[in-house]
Amino acid sequence: MNGLAIFTGNANPELAKKICALLKVKLTDVLVGRFSEGEIRVKIQENIRGKDVFIIQPTCPPTNESLMELLIMIDAAKRASADRITPVLPYYGYARQDRKDQPRVPITAKLVANIIVAAGADRVLTMDLHANQIQGFFDIPVDHLYAINALCDYFNQKEIKNLVVVSPDVGGIKMARAYAKRLGAPLAIVDKRRESPEKTEVMHILGDVKGMNAVLVDDIVATGGSLVEAASALSKEGVKEVYAAVSHGILSGSAIEKLNNCKVLKELVITDSIPLSKEKQIDKIKVVSVASLLAEAIQRIHDEESISCLFDETRQ
Repeated sequence: MNGLAIFTGNANPELAKKICALLKVKLTDVLVGRFSEGEIRVKIQENIRGKDVFIIQPTCPPTNESLMELLIMIDAAKRASADRITPVLPYYGYARQDRKDQPRVPITAKLVANIIVAAGADRVLTMDLHANQIQGFFDIPVDHLYAINALCDYFNQKEIKNLVVVSPDVGGIKMARAYAKRLGAPLAIVDKRRESPEKTEVMHILGDVKGMNAVLVDDIVATGGSLVEAASALSKEGVKEVYAAVSHGILSGSAIEKLNNCKVLKELVITDSIPLSKEKQIDKIKVVSVASLLAEAIQRIHDEESISCLFDETRQ
């Protein structure tokens, strides 16, 4: 391959700039705009023939716009004779639609994987998928990274005493156990019942949390309903302070209002996998960057080196 080329759409250009700064490479000049009727217009302004192309584009809200930009950029790179095309998806949209949990519903996470492959992607680099099995939805290699190191480093620096790591549901136990191991803290679980796709009812807490400071860990915070309910339940069980560590801060609907009104939640720590707009920037939300993690992965993939040390979620 003749060299490394990195470009981005409009989903998260700031993250792409951080990654390029760390890799000491120039962000490839790509026009990603709109025609008068709203159709997406893409033009790669530089020669990328024979290059190893990485397209940094989380498919975050507006998800359909971000996804279409990605697909068109992949097609443009393919037709510009790029040697290899790797979409970098710090956040993979539609990931929560990963199975048929009701009759006559699609498996949209699989559909999106099919479309990305059909567009011309050669491999995918992503982070903290909602479900690990989504890796198997792709018929190309998938490198799956975890934000656990960046988030744990933040909490280790705070040196919080009497810490307990809490999984917001049974499905998140594996992730929570990895955080507990890294933070040297015990583990607790929120047992909850889901009433609808966006509403849950907390049942009870499994584990001793009284008098402790809790860190709720999850991969996605969307409307914030589950997070606020879990924080309130922990407070009722005698938890002193509640923090949250979440990989992807979608923060849709009335999420910011809910977080502001939740007095028991002291901090929500998210990554910059999804850009945090100005209207969502409140004191309670802290952002840690995953640019160095993604930059190292990109460099290792480009150099044909192993990246297993980066995506092992339980490594010390």
